Amino acid sequence: MILLRREVGDVLRDHRQAQGRTLREISATAAVSLGYLSEVERGEKEASSELLASICAALNLPMSRMLSDVSVRAARSEAISALVTLPVGQRSDTLVRASAA
Repeated sequence: MILLRREVGDVLRDHRQAQGRTLREISATAAVSLGYLSEVERGEKEASSELLASICAALNLPMSRMLSDVSVRAARSEAISALVTLPVGQRSDTLVRASAA
């Protein structure tokens, strides 16, 4: 099952690290506690849209870009866990659904 809070956290962390910035720096700029930002990045807390906007602003990251990145990650996760239909036994009309993961 895809948890959006984990995908959001991963995207925010990836962008922060790509910029070479620290949690402390982003938390100060976004006016959010260091601990809470850390929990958001780890996918332990679901941030409000206002808080996400503040974090994205601190990262100079358009919210639409963050959401697009989350969408791509979610689609990838869905594809990995999609069910696949496989033939079983002698009869071609006997099918079993199995996870691709």
